[in-house]
Amino acid sequence: MPEDCVFCKIIAGELAASIVHEDDRHVAFLDARPLFEGHTLLVPRAHVETLADLPSDAIAPFFALTRRLSVAIPQAMGAAGTFVAMNNIVSQSVPHLHCHVVPRNFKDGLRGFFWPRTKYADDAARDAVAARIAAAL
Repeated sequence: MPEDCVFCKIIAGELAASIVHEDDRHVAFLDARPLFEGHTLLVPRAHVETLADLPSDAIAPFFALTRRLSVAIPQAMGAAGTFVAMNNIVSQSVPHLHCHVVPRNFKDGLRGFFWPRTKYADDAARDAVAARIAAAL
């Protein structure tokens, strides 16, 4: 555990947090600076910084719990749905893998989650990008 990891300190019980769920692999807690009430962060107990660092055998349980949270949170908060997001390095405020599950409602004021949209020059440019990603896989 890195000494300065806020999420590791929450997992260890050294920092207070409103825990939503915990099991032997994960802890889910309310975000201290939520977009909306019910905004929850899911973290693995093991300190990993990005999704690429998450061990293969931990991926399915992590996303299964993400899925459960995406159902439970709107039920609990009376919301229409959720926004599920994860940053890796860029815009990752805490360098410990975490998934945001945010309750959403129509016309709730959240617009495009703060990033500018763009367009491909044409279908060929779009297909070239798809081919580059497919080749990298």
